[in-house]
Amino acid sequence: MKITIAAFLAVATVAGSLTVMPAPAHAQRGLGAAVAGGIIGGAIVGGAIASSRPAYGGPVYVEGPPPPGCYWSRQRFWDGYGWQVRPVQVCN
Repeated sequence: MKITIAAFLAVATVAGSLTVMPAPAHAQRGLGAAVAGGIIGGAIVGGAIASSRPAYGGPVYVEGPPPPGCYWSRQRFWDGYGWQVRPVQVCN
């Protein structure tokens, strides 16, 4: 993960340095490269943030095994919007 972030930061630094290069003194050409560099840099940094996993997933509830003679099965049900699947305990 650290290598990926370092690579994205290196690419963003290079893209940022390209927008700072001196341009000819024409009033109509002063902002295009800066806007393009900002969009590219934002896409790179946004992609890196979006692909990273959260640092803390929160508490997880783990249920114990079912009692003797019972087992867990998956059951489909309609929730009003689409088909969903939930675990159901089946006992003989």
